[in-house]
Amino acid sequence: MMELYEFNDNLLKNTKSNYFRYLMKEIDWNERLIAIKGSRGVGKTTLMLQYMKYILKQPEVSLYITADHYWFYTHNLVQTADTFYKNGGRFLFIDEVHKYPNWSREIKNIYDGFPDMKIVFTSSSILDIYKGEADLSRRLISYDMQGLSYREYLEMSGFISDVESITMDDIQTNAYDISQSIIEKVQHPLPSFKNYLKTGYFPFSAQNNEQTTLKKLNQVINTIIETDLAVMEGFDIKTAFKLKKLLGVIAESTLFKPNISSLARKLDVSRETIYHWFVLLEKANILNLLIAQGKGVSTLQKPDKVFLENSNWSYALSSQPNIGTVREVFLMSQLSNVGLTIKMPKSGDFYIEENDLVIEVGGKSKTIEQVKNENNYLLALDDIENARGRRIPLWLFGFLY
Repeated sequence: MMELYEFNDNLLKNTKSNYFRYLMKEIDWNERLIAIKGSRGVGKTTLMLQYMKYILKQPEVSLYITADHYWFYTHNLVQTADTFYKNGGRFLFIDEVHKYPNWSREIKNIYDGFPDMKIVFTSSSILDIYKGEADLSRRLISYDMQGLSYREYLEMSGFISDVESITMDDIQTNAYDISQSIIEKVQHPLPSFKNYLKTGYFPFSAQNNEQTTLKKLNQVINTIIETDLAVMEGFDIKTAFKLKKLLGVIAESTLFKPNISSLARKLDVSRETIYHWFVLLEKANILNLLIAQGKGVSTLQKPDKVFLENSNWSYALSSQPNIGTVREVFLMSQLSNVGLTIKMPKSGDFYIEENDLVIEVGGKSKTIEQVKNENNYLLALDDIENARGRRIPLWLFGFLY
């Protein structure tokens, strides 16, 4: 197993501690079986390696492996874990487990066969880790990892440090004081916020210029569709092309309200296929789907609005995305990433069930016309620095996590 140990040592040697993602504090690392799910590029691998190097600090009994390593051409996970355990190993970290056939069965065997070994693994957000060949639901605790919030982007970029995240209740009751305290640290948040909207959602943007980041964003989308979805759903090249064509239609549209029949004709597939693709692309963290308030949720259901999952996708897929759409994409992303239940209200842009709150999104000149008949509403406004009453700067919602 020297190949695996050398691979582990090389990665740890090049792992830095300059920034820890929000999930580092939220994970209960004492659990025996932990899954970290998320889109490509959000930093799952870095998070595991940082934990191993800077928090666990037990290199002699821990090992990082990636499921697509050539070692597994001739060995399986259970054999590898057995050898590792007999040599004193107690902490096993497995990256990209979705690339390994029969992953759930073998992880269950490792969990049951080595009771004092702890296992952490990462997977694509597409993977339903509770529906593998083996039942892990009673053994596993799972965490979803999102892209950078605006708060994290500012911390990673060195604009601020040790600023806590806020809640929707904080925004509703204390937005002025909170925004003022942040502005004292950032000075003028709007320029950095515009950069974040364009290229700041993924940690790899910190090492690249704008053009390189936009190219990498397109590469991430292509890899998700051509590799992850293709492997897990059995897609061929023709289907992958149609999926990318569908994304192009969404990216070029202003506030996309899908016409399922038209899309089905344009892509030469059935209506049911379009519904299925929407669900898959949402699981893959490429889309966010919005259902109208009062409607139930079912798999084969027409979404009332379709958003790209984050604003960086908007700029990667369109040279000049509509700024109004970008604003809504951002807010939908931030609200969804903290687990809030979002619906489309009869008036306004978003309804948050947990707060019984309607939010209207716009620029600084936006009025209350759309939500004047709502009892509980906020205006989320771009191009303003400070909160005033119900007028909340859009950037402040980037501090929710």
